[in-house]
Amino acid sequence: MTLLNESRTRRRRLGVVAAAAGLLAALLTAGPAAASPDPGDGPTVSEEISQSVQTQVKKALAEGEIPGVDEIVHSDNITHLTNIPKDALPGTNSDLAFQGKYAFSGNYDGFRVFDISNPKAPKTVSQVLCPGGQNDISVSGNLLFLSTDASRSDSSCSSVSQPATEKSSWEGMKIFDISDKANPKYVAAVETACGSHTHTLVPERKNVYIYVSSYSPSATFPDCQPPHDGISIIKVPRKAPEKAAVVGFPVLFPGEGPDGGGNPGSPTNPGVSKTTGCHDITVLPSKDLAAGACMGDGILFSIKDPEHPKVIDQVQDNVNFAFWHSATFNQKANKVVFTDELGGGGAATCNAAIGPNRGADGIYDIVGKGDKRKLVFKSYFKIPRYQADTEVCVAHNGSLIPVKGKDIMVQAWYQGGVSVWDFTDSSKPKEIAYFERGPITTDRVTTAGPWSAYYYNGYIYSNDIAKGFDVLKLSDRRTDPAKKVRVSELNVQTQPDYFD
Repeated sequence: MTLLNESRTRRRRLGVVAAAAGLLAALLTAGPAAASPDPGDGPTVSEEISQSVQTQVKKALAEGEIPGVDEIVHSDNITHLTNIPKDALPGTNSDLAFQGKYAFSGNYDGFRVFDISNPKAPKTVSQVLCPGGQNDISVSGNLLFLSTDASRSDSSCSSVSQPATEKSSWEGMKIFDISDKANPKYVAAVETACGSHTHTLVPERKNVYIYVSSYSPSATFPDCQPPHDGISIIKVPRKAPEKAAVVGFPVLFPGEGPDGGGNPGSPTNPGVSKTTGCHDITVLPSKDLAAGACMGDGILFSIKDPEHPKVIDQVQDNVNFAFWHSATFNQKANKVVFTDELGGGGAATCNAAIGPNRGADGIYDIVGKGDKRKLVFKSYFKIPRYQADTEVCVAHNGSLIPVKGKDIMVQAWYQGGVSVWDFTDSSKPKEIAYFERGPITTDRVTTAGPWSAYYYNGYIYSNDIAKGFDVLKLSDRRTDPAKKVRVSELNVQTQPDYFD
């Protein structure tokens, strides 16, 4: 078991090794970091590295500067309760959703349903084979939703890959009936422009609205034409999900020319992704607010009318942010945490060469009232432990831990592990707990580690890309009050009002 003060010592020592490695020269340039050509949660990658880097990583392992291969280390206030390895679905594990005693685990090959009534021993209830990366997942009542952002031959679960240049190819949203968790039934599919990389639910009593995020259009893609400067909105009648349909495509980045009004990216802003859509949106229905992480831009918008969202403010960070990936509100809705997916989820960015401000979280205060509210940058947060240059590490999906009067969240960092951190003081965020595994290997750059880490009804659940489903218990006086808070359903991108 590793104490927090010991990890800081390890960070300083490993920095000498990491800085010397220069592994990312082709991917991350000097000055603002250059993102990969099409960043954003790609499938597992594995790249060979030089013999010198292999030697340096093995030396760091031997000297205890980083954990051993697959070795688990964590702070004293975290207990690792269990790990459930992958089973029938061998693909990349992705997002998580929760309902009652069930957890729903997305996977590039489909999804898996766990019974978590005993968090120490989750049981598999069902596994559904339905390939279509990245299978971003959410649930509402008796319905389950899966995003398909990989061009397929058709909308069925038996489809095969097919080029996006072919008009007959399909990408979009799949809908399942999960009234029987042991036997989910596929009931509907809705094709959307440029597919569905992620999606966000805006649930109402009779209908569920879905905000579909997708990006990277091309003049050669019949169903994904530029400018792709907005989001698709799907309306799903709860009692007739087969009638689900796209009801609008609001333009979030209006502007002249073929590229709309978002961030132009390189060469105007070197190393920054050009905005051609959104990667992820988080809504706070109790406040009629949403925050969009949209490649080169972060936006705040009103969802008072869910079919016609209205942008309130738009911000950029052309110095330290390469790819705006996701967003999290605090409970009072006066702060937003945006994440930067530097390197597109395929690079080792948690080292001294990259530093603390790139590939980090950006904390923004929301100031003002109504439609005059503004996003004001306050600080960056990045995990305070350097990772090996064979470990893909990046700021990724997390959720609030519901502690009244405090702003605390848990977050996944791929092979950087799981971090619990406090941003009550927007200018001075600090980590208070962590869990991580050592490198998958010492001879290749490999994508692995937690894709999502969420707090749900007293426990932290982590979906590890390679290792499977982890359950953690957090025991800390700063977060213990959260154990009394219970919700019946949790889709993290649809943030609940925990204290209403």
